[in-house]
Amino acid sequence: MTLKEILNEGPRLRPKSAGAKFRLEPEMLVKIHNIMVKARVLEERLIRMYKQSDGYFWIGGPGEEAFNIPLGLLVKKGQGLDYDFLHLHYRSAGIMTALGMEPIDALRQMKNVATDPFSGGRNFSNHFSRKAWNVVPVSSTIETQYLTAIGSGIAHKRHGGSAITIVNGGDAGTAEGDFASCLIWSTRPVNELPMLIIVTNNQWGISTPAATQHGEKSITDRGKAFGMKTAVINGNDVEESYFGLQEAMNYVRQERKPFLIESRVSRLYGHSSATGCNYISEEADCLTLFESKLEAAQILSRKEMDQVRENYNAEMLEISQKVKQEPLPDGSTIYDHVYTGQKGRYW
Repeated sequence: MTLKEILNEGPRLRPKSAGAKFRLEPEMLVKIHNIMVKARVLEERLIRMYKQSDGYFWIGGPGEEAFNIPLGLLVKKGQGLDYDFLHLHYRSAGIMTALGMEPIDALRQMKNVATDPFSGGRNFSNHFSRKAWNVVPVSSTIETQYLTAIGSGIAHKRHGGSAITIVNGGDAGTAEGDFASCLIWSTRPVNELPMLIIVTNNQWGISTPAATQHGEKSITDRGKAFGMKTAVINGNDVEESYFGLQEAMNYVRQERKPFLIESRVSRLYGHSSATGCNYISEEADCLTLFESKLEAAQILSRKEMDQVRENYNAEMLEISQKVKQEPLPDGSTIYDHVYTGQKGRYW
């Protein structure tokens, strides 16, 4: 069965079995699985490119797909204040894939070719930006997005409507003052901001275990001190992530107040290429867990799921070979876009 058939042939979808405990419809489950596999294979291809010297550095989020794909699907996507603003970090490829990012664009940034649509070949992998989707440029500086997100949160507050500001980052970075500023500014009485504040907690800060750094039981405990609504989500579970995010988003959209989510996720390939980017078998794999449930519920067979991965592996290999032939940025463009609209050196 081809990928197109799995996605488009609705009548071929099997009904949920009596023992299944899914709340989402089979069509949505198949869609989520497809994007999860796509995002995972994309990250694995980026890692291969790095190891083959087709990129200088890799950092990404394999293991966070069960949370990031539902998040991307629930975003109100568009440009301007009538749509959600996203302040992401460098583990957000799954979110971007769910939003509709073409994998070749991520590979172009890894190879640092001139066709990279996010930075013109000037930035690390997984440093995305897209003005048409209100995706603010991802920065390498740790958790500064929690501070810059306050700006679009204020803009959304003044504008009204149902659009919200979404910001995500990691557990270790919550030690930064930017995170504290985000909690303070988003919860000021009468001036609360419509912000969904997300911490993806993989229990590690590069090579430092969270247990040696955090005195609180959960990071959401910090939000309670400011009187804001909070939730801890098992980010390795697709449905818990989907419905938890949906509930939090609905609250922020309607009440125009912040909500803090802590998502417990896995880190399957370490922190980055700096730590080897090798698969860590001891970590729970959200894709494996999801596929086991899909197979048990007779929604997808093992053969069908293997075919999805095989198709994406072939696609990623093909486009990676194409990207290798594309030109690197010309040295004369080094000063372009230092300021908006700038071309050439600024005097």
